[in-house]
Order: sequence, then structure tokens, then C-alpha cells
Amino acid sequence: MTPVQASPSRVPLYLPLLVAFHIAIVIASNYLVQLPITLLGFHSTWGAFSFPFIFLATDLTVRLIGKAPARRVIAQAMLPALVASYVVGVLFHEGRFNGMDALSDFNSFVFRIAFASFAAYVLGQLMDIQVFDRIRQQSRAWWLAPAAASVFGQALDTVAFFSIAFWRSDNAFMAANWVEIAMVDYVIKLAVSLLLFVPAYGVLLAAIVRSMRQGTEPAGVTP
Repeated sequence: MTPVQASPSRVPLYLPLLVAFHIAIVIASNYLVQLPITLLGFHSTWGAFSFPFIFLATDLTVRLIGKAPARRVIAQAMLPALVASYVVGVLFHEGRFNGMDALSDFNSFVFRIAFASFAAYVLGQLMDIQVFDRIRQQSRAWWLAPAAASVFGQALDTVAFFSIAFWRSDNAFMAANWVEIAMVDYVIKLAVSLLLFVPAYGVLLAAIVRSMRQGTEPAGVTP
């Protein structure tokens, strides 16, 4: 795929939208990870289906506006995501609304999940950015960079999140099953990423490239 880079003047317009998107996905994933599901006899959570959206956004960010702006997105999103994740986690602990009074007491279990999400988000996204940027500079295959970045980024994200959140947790079920859940979660996230989000990355990138080219063509010129 032809290399493309957005105009530097447009970078400040993209960054707030990307930061807001990252925060929204982190919040949603922190809520959904509290909802267990069983797939083919294996334990997992609904969060496995939401978090890959962040990797799609990050890979497009690196491709279109570069590695340094992508890192700024992570830096600006991580603390608001931590705070918002805790608040949402307390209000909707175990998937039900607990009322605003729930915020008056510190919930160590929810904070541990929020902090685990914070650590996993930062580590996984930085890994994703590094792998994606390195491979896209060395390979002409458009799909190789997002695929490899997903494999390594999501592996680090998954290990960091589940080990920090649930190793010797007060939640007996998660403490006993977090390794299995983490493995199934990783397989699901990787399958979703490779089968759905990598093709979606290609479609979106092609559409963005066409749009950018049309925007730079002189008026009256037919492509």
C-alpha cells in the first residue's frame, strides 16, 4: 500500500478525537471485563471483544500521523482513563448500577482492576506502536504491521492486565481461573483482531488515502 502521511497541520485536530476514543474503549472494557462468559467450555469475558478497537485506532494513528503523535495519544489518555475506569467500575460493579453513594467508599477491588487496565493499556499500546512502526518501515505488505503489532501488543496487554488485576484476588472465581481466562481472552482478542480488525484497518486506510488524495487534487482535474 502506498505510504501516506497526514498534513502536520491536521495532527492537532486528530489527537483529541483519538484520546477520547481510547478513553471510551478503556472504560467500556473495564466494565465488560467484569461480565464473564463461557465459550466452548472455556471462561472468558465480554471485554475480549471491545479492547481490540484500540489497537485498530493506534495502528491507523501511527500510519497516518506518526509514532510520536501516537505516543502523545497514549500519554494524554492514560490518566483520565484510569480515573474514569475506577468511577465506572464502582458505579457498575458486577454489571449492575450501584448508585452514586457507592463512590463515597473506596473500592480496592475495582481500583485494582482500573490500575491493571492502566498498566496494561500503557504497556500494550507502546509495544503495539513500536512493533507496528518497525515492521511498516521494513515491509511493503500493508497487513503485516497491524497483524504483528496485534500479536505482540495484545499478548503484553493481556498478561499485564490479568496478572495485576486477579492474581491472589479477593474474587475467588477470578483468583482461581485468571490464567485460563487470560489465555482464552488473548485467543479471542487475537482472532477478532486478525480476522476482523486487520481487514478493517486495510479498508479504512484505503478509504482515508483516497480521501486525502482527492483533497489535494487541483479543482477541475479528473483522477
